Amino acid sequence: MKIGCPREIKPQEYRVGLTPHAVREAVAHGHSVLVERGAGQGAGFGDDDYTGAGARLADTAQEVFAEAEMIVKVKEPQAEERARLRAGQVLFTYLHLAPDPDQTRDLLESGVTAIAYETVTDAQGGLPLLAPMSEVAGRLAPQVGAWTLQKANGGRGVLLGGVPGVSPARVVVIGGGVVGTHAARVAAGMGADVTVLDRALPRLRYLDDVFGGTFRTRYASAGNTAELVAEADMVIGAVLIPGAAAPKLVTRAQLTTMKPGAAIVDVAIDQGGCFETSRPTTHEDPIYEVDGILHYCVANMPGAVARTSTLALGNATMPFMLALADKGWRTACEEDPHLLAGLNTHAGHLTYAAVGRALGIDVLSPRLALKQ
Repeated sequence: MKIGCPREIKPQEYRVGLTPHAVREAVAHGHSVLVERGAGQGAGFGDDDYTGAGARLADTAQEVFAEAEMIVKVKEPQAEERARLRAGQVLFTYLHLAPDPDQTRDLLESGVTAIAYETVTDAQGGLPLLAPMSEVAGRLAPQVGAWTLQKANGGRGVLLGGVPGVSPARVVVIGGGVVGTHAARVAAGMGADVTVLDRALPRLRYLDDVFGGTFRTRYASAGNTAELVAEADMVIGAVLIPGAAAPKLVTRAQLTTMKPGAAIVDVAIDQGGCFETSRPTTHEDPIYEVDGILHYCVANMPGAVARTSTLALGNATMPFMLALADKGWRTACEEDPHLLAGLNTHAGHLTYAAVGRALGIDVLSPRLALKQ
């Protein structure tokens, strides 16, 4: 198979879809790999690293899209990239379609077979291609939140860990999954007073058993959420419904109950965000203020640590990428129901139910899509 890896063009996105290690593996499996010049520069991989692994270099993204049978990326294709996609081509990347009707429409019109990292599953019910970036984003959240809280950035001027004789910041993490667990660990490690909210009692028991004493847990009722948000210096949104739009758990009215200069870090912004006042921002201009509350809503947080993120993502995606290339997407998905769960569009059909519900679009069963 001809595999293509273009340079990411989303603002301040420095990750790359294929590492040189992944290229070497693909070539060893008998595939050809075309990488756009400079694609790996932001993650610390030079063009020589790719050619040394057996890739050919393309001067333009247009060349990559035109030649490749499978496009491997990191972020959702931007408008100019979507215009280059075609029927019969496989797109393997993060998509986050539920809050993005324009992208969904363009993918359906292109006829491309799009497999989304964030909806591929595993035997344990997890999301193995989302988990590495969730781990990175979770660990970054307290770090960027602490920066947001600095007075020079408009925040409350509170040090996350406090000092002897002065209380630490109060951090509330909404969601006890992968993002929330890593966020709570790091925030607690920085000395903050941390509480994690979740609706799954088994998850709360797990967190208490494993991290008991490191941070507290509370059931995520509307009342508990409102009470803790009002007391917080920082609130981290870490809620995920796989493939679907994130629920709005904190309203604009609740901002008036918060401490002036408190910080919100919405890690769920890729799925629309879990705060009513959230809107996507970039690393270049990450913060905005609503009713005296600072919002950090960067839609590609792991891009800030591009080398770590690229290596972590590459470790997770490489086996699936090789399966798609070795067997073709139909056979690979027929043999692996977890990979089939990643199928979001094919031949003009939407194939992921949660996206269909979010956008009001009819959905074709992935199993039926295999026969199209």
